[in-house]
Amino acid sequence: MFDPDQKIWAAVLTHLRKTHPPLYRKWFEDELEPLPVSGGTMPVRTSSTIHRAYVQQNCQAQFNDALRSVTGALLSVRFLEPDETVVPADRVVMRNRSTPGTANHHTGPTDTTLAVNPDFDFGSFVVGPTNRLALAAAKAVANEPGKSYNPLFIHGDVGLGKTHLLQAICLAIREKDPHAALCYMSAEGFMSQFVEAVQRGQMSDFRHRFRDVDVLVIDDIQTLGSRDRTQEEFFHTFNSLYQAQKQIVLSSDAPPELIPDLQKRLVSRFKWGLVTQIDPPCFETRTAILKTKARQRGIDLPDDVASYVAQAIDTNIRELEGAIGTMQITASVEGCEISLELARRVIAGASSTDTNRQVSIQTIIETVTDFYSVRLSDLQSKRRARSITIPRQICMFLARQNTRHSLEEIGGYFGGRDHTTVMHAIRITKERQRTDPDFASELETLESQLPPVQAN
Repeated sequence: MFDPDQKIWAAVLTHLRKTHPPLYRKWFEDELEPLPVSGGTMPVRTSSTIHRAYVQQNCQAQFNDALRSVTGALLSVRFLEPDETVVPADRVVMRNRSTPGTANHHTGPTDTTLAVNPDFDFGSFVVGPTNRLALAAAKAVANEPGKSYNPLFIHGDVGLGKTHLLQAICLAIREKDPHAALCYMSAEGFMSQFVEAVQRGQMSDFRHRFRDVDVLVIDDIQTLGSRDRTQEEFFHTFNSLYQAQKQIVLSSDAPPELIPDLQKRLVSRFKWGLVTQIDPPCFETRTAILKTKARQRGIDLPDDVASYVAQAIDTNIRELEGAIGTMQITASVEGCEISLELARRVIAGASSTDTNRQVSIQTIIETVTDFYSVRLSDLQSKRRARSITIPRQICMFLARQNTRHSLEEIGGYFGGRDHTTVMHAIRITKERQRTDPDFASELETLESQLPPVQAN
């Protein structure tokens, strides 16, 4: 039997930091408490059910590997909830339960359906001019669910922080009221559970699961488009919750009125509360995001490195985080510190790959206009004839697929159209590509006419 003192636990965390750098989080040191080994396992008490769910789903195998490497014994980690303890016979019992006999019982609605990342709280959300309103609204909703901005609808491009805000709302509500009936999931998950309930004849259970909650949080609601039966069910779910003054929070890559094939009555309801947008972060915000993400991983990111990466990557937050992960792994493998020289090598490697598969937006425009025998002035005009709109939408689609231009920049090439118009064009083109073989063939021909990928 090994005594899990702080030396062993510190060694486990050090092993994790070295062998799984992208996985390691600074809060492992504060939110996880090792208990004495018993029955071949090391119980580790977590500070909240959220932390327990996260480490169980994302880190279990890595913690087991670290413990076995450090001790040289075939031990495993078992994560416990805050109110669990282990008695000598290795029987888990619950502490501080108000009702006897409910030790292992959790009611469905109070459990989040998707794991919520403890990193995504309000404290780690970097505020800037492009997300200030969305953050303020999210905090207001978390403070008084069902009373402020119901529903709250947050939209923006991929990787700009919508999911972070949704999970921050969940974390704040759970911290304030641990017994709140909270359901957080993707719209895709809602659809899957609806289809399964219909097939099994369990619609009563399905409706109980989603309508008997205090807060319903749905990510990527735009995927409901074109799913008529699912939209019908969500419409009634929305009405039931709204009439009961229960909070509804939704996110999408487009505002309600631009979600393709979304029923007008749902569009109307989604706009009953507050619709707020998140735009790409400015340079200063990107720099602050990099520093925050690095601190979460236990990294002290030098200012010059943060500035360099923020200048080089201006697309979305996920790419910024990816750059941190790549630098972290590279530094670990090479046994060096993260420096400006390392950052330049990492970014240069990613940029060369991107450049090799990119073409200029001007080349795309020339290819499309030649193919369809239209003029650039037509694409930049307000004309909405099908012979013009289709080439315009294809240009936007190909520009998004083959360049690093932002949605706003792409729209600027076509008469100053805004990013929502570009998103709509991309979705329409993708859908037509999927359902129309002739159009898909045209699109394939156009892509083949673009400059080929260059060899390194």
